[in-house]
Amino acid sequence: MTCASAYGAWANDDLQKLASDAKNWAMPTGDYANTRYSKLKQINAENVKNLQVKWMFSTGVLRGHEGAPLVIGDVMYVHTPFPNIVYALDLNNDGKILWKYEPKQDPNVIPIMCCDTVNRGLAYGDGMLFLNQADTMLTAIDAKTGNMVWSVKNGDSSTGGKGESGTSAPMVVKDKVIVGISGAEFGVHGSLTAYNIKDGTRAWRAYSTGPDADILVDPQKTTELGKPVGADSSLKSWEGEQWKTGGGTTWGWLSYDPKLNLVYYGSGNPSTWNPVQRPGDNKYSMTIFARDADTGVAKWVYQMTPHDEWDYDGVNEMILVDGMDINGKKHDVLVHFDRNGFAYTLDRESGALLVAKKFDPAVNWATQINMDPKSEKYGRPEVVDKYSPQHNGEDVNTAGVCPAALGSKDEQPATYSPKDKLFFVPTNHVCMDYEPYRVSYTAGQPYVGATVSMFPGPGENGDMGNFIAWDAAKGEIVWSKPELFSVWSGALSTAGDVIFYGTLEGYLKAVDKNGKELYKFKTPSGIIGNVMTYEHKGKQYIAVLSGVGGWAGIGLAGGLLAPKNAQAWHAAVDQGHPGGNEQQAVNTAGLGAVGGYAGLAQYTTLGGQLTVFGLPE
Repeated sequence: MTCASAYGAWANDDLQKLASDAKNWAMPTGDYANTRYSKLKQINAENVKNLQVKWMFSTGVLRGHEGAPLVIGDVMYVHTPFPNIVYALDLNNDGKILWKYEPKQDPNVIPIMCCDTVNRGLAYGDGMLFLNQADTMLTAIDAKTGNMVWSVKNGDSSTGGKGESGTSAPMVVKDKVIVGISGAEFGVHGSLTAYNIKDGTRAWRAYSTGPDADILVDPQKTTELGKPVGADSSLKSWEGEQWKTGGGTTWGWLSYDPKLNLVYYGSGNPSTWNPVQRPGDNKYSMTIFARDADTGVAKWVYQMTPHDEWDYDGVNEMILVDGMDINGKKHDVLVHFDRNGFAYTLDRESGALLVAKKFDPAVNWATQINMDPKSEKYGRPEVVDKYSPQHNGEDVNTAGVCPAALGSKDEQPATYSPKDKLFFVPTNHVCMDYEPYRVSYTAGQPYVGATVSMFPGPGENGDMGNFIAWDAAKGEIVWSKPELFSVWSGALSTAGDVIFYGTLEGYLKAVDKNGKELYKFKTPSGIIGNVMTYEHKGKQYIAVLSGVGGWAGIGLAGGLLAPKNAQAWHAAVDQGHPGGNEQQAVNTAGLGAVGGYAGLAQYTTLGGQLTVFGLPE
């Protein structure tokens, strides 16, 4: 055994041991399978109504707080949006600050961050924390001292550069830390990169688009729906060299199967948002990848939304479940709730498509996913012309498309309860008007090419979200709990038969497996963070970051709501197509979200706070 492989096995075993102990929350996703399920059960369906706030911590930052803290032993590690401060808090002393790490970053990175200055969390491994900074620096921090161990630049966020940024949570696998890149709205060439934990040297990089050697596919061994992808599969799906600015960024969540040694993730939208300008399937944007953790080579791929016309990024989490019974046969599966409104269940070893169904009945851009293996259109959505910007053409407003660009679910992760064999999913119930227009590429400048306005989906009450229970074996909604606004918080399920989530108004909510609300508490700001749990000194706690923002809350977080706000006007000019009307510019700013979520300002305001809940003494 070489030194490198011995080191890698040790690092992986150490992290897996920490993550398997329910007292900790050692990974941003809770576990490699991304289930966000905890075996802790001291807080249960009977006593959750008695939860109390035990202590709070202000982060000092007023932008969107996504992700969740890590807890390892007696220490909690908290991250913030830009400027990406990291705090180590002493759980033995109500969150006393043990150390603080604040990287020095150029604030000019802020304007190139598409949908707020969010950060989705830290990774831990081998005694270090790994921070994916807004300026794309991947930094290793000594978990005990807060000192920087090494730092490496993962992209180009410089003024006049490519417009790349960092928002995603890294993942540690064996002797590597794996991280994605953000910036498809600037024509970034999306990639996933693995760095060696020991010194930050690059182990491999896999692009989403381009030549086989760049995207790390084997034309004969890499498959899609059981068939080899063939030579130049990505290049053939683009016109000319459009793939070089083709998007396919990788800012979502990562999963890992140690037995198969495969890393799973999704790629985002192709650039531009104007589909008429980029003929072809635009592979491999909007794609689920299964890659070898050691080499980065793809075992299989599956493109969910070929030739995307609606910005339905495929980056949402891949949840891994063993032994799911589908039509009488057991499969180790991957379950993915896509922005496009379809929930996919695939065999995670072969990539076989097992189930693909709508998880919001309002979805109308496609009627279904073709499930006939004998069809040339197998695995592809059956698109409705009425809701197709490609069909309707440039400078034509395609009205009433469901879901909106932010999807039936965005990055906010679902949870899976093995006790109930159900997925509990935070969703958006939002539709849009979409008008593509011609745009030219300039490095470091917005490369959007569409005007988008958003509004609540169909329904009498105008609700913009639902929290649902989903049966992934059948592809069916078991129950649905409406919410006034999109549920933009990551969910948590526990062995105590309680499911937790947060709302954009700021409520932490607890429901039972049937959707009955058991508890709620209003935190000072809207919740777009992910609920987590841990145990300390024999007591279970629930914790969540509040701080409204993200895409849904960008109007508040970015100060874009007031019609006379010059910042709003310039944002709309840069990322929309105002047509000379100032109010329209505001409504379509924030890539369409400002107008759609304008009412949120009546329910919450900016903040940045950790709230920790526990049972009475």
